[in-house]
Amino acid sequence: MPAYAIAHLHDAAPHPEIAEYIERIPGTFEPYGGRFLVHVTQHEVKEGAWPGHVVVIGFPSIDRARAWWDSAAYREIAPLRARNIGGDIILVDGVPEGYDPADTAQAMRFELSASA
Repeated sequence: MPAYAIAHLHDAAPHPEIAEYIERIPGTFEPYGGRFLVHVTQHEVKEGAWPGHVVVIGFPSIDRARAWWDSAAYREIAPLRARNIGGDIILVDGVPEGYDPADTAQAMRFELSASA
């Protein structure tokens, strides 16, 4: 099942360390099957507020995403970003092939009826 590293970054200003981080990060996730899905693109806010930028890196599985995050190669460059850009970063599972949200709704209705 696919997984994703999602970053909501803010307070980013041009800095030599950020340029180095951007140059080096692809090499850190490629061994884990990762690739940029969203990076340095415009976004359109439809509800709420979303200041800053969005980055999404796709991985073949949550285990591969965790292995990338914990890898020596990524840990080496992470401070370049952390010193210069604030934000929130999560690792999250995707949904399996053939996922049907109706199954989730049905389970929710069952749970609601059982607690009534």
